[in-house]
Amino acid sequence: MQRALAPVLVLVLVLVACESSPIVAKPQDIFADRVVAFVPGSQAGFGQDKLPAIVLGSPHGAGDKAGSLHVVSLGNQGTIVVAFDDLLAVDGVGPDLVVFENAFTGFVETGAVAASVDGQTWHAWPCQPHKGADSGCAGHSPVYLAPEALVTTRPFAKWGGDAFDLAEIGLKSARYIRITDSGANDYEGNTGGFDLDAVAVINSAPVD
Repeated sequence: MQRALAPVLVLVLVLVACESSPIVAKPQDIFADRVVAFVPGSQAGFGQDKLPAIVLGSPHGAGDKAGSLHVVSLGNQGTIVVAFDDLLAVDGVGPDLVVFENAFTGFVETGAVAASVDGQTWHAWPCQPHKGADSGCAGHSPVYLAPEALVTTRPFAKWGGDAFDLAEIGLKSARYIRITDSGANDYEGNTGGFDLDAVAVINSAPVD
């Protein structure tokens, strides 16, 4: 890993003086900004009517006793790709990005995570669902971060979700994140497979 890059956890509001009321510039956003692709698998459907907004911005964490319904279900081996337009993930000290599913105590649905600089060439973290919490997959950890909990007052360690380190897959930065249902989950009704809530960067730099 590279030397420390301070995590961009503060949303900066720039006030520009003018003759009338102040103009507030858009803050840099640590959450995914855009859905690039979505290919649902069988038994998907839940949350699709709310795409893309439902997977952009802050997660809606419900803690370790319940799973948030603010998600899109990928279905059996379904895939979604999201992109960052303000900030991209960079390799810094510790984990560099977080994927938020809606896991809770006693219920886990896993997904394989991959990252890309250009959206074409992908580098994937190994995902072995049978290994439980050490699988390398997303979808194991409950989510505590919610829109009403300001990022500036919630250190990364208290966000929940599953964190990933770019150094483990040989990348210095990544703008695109792909999540693919592992194929090892429950597939019933229209809520089958990995349920994506949000993706966020921890160590970051502005997109050129």
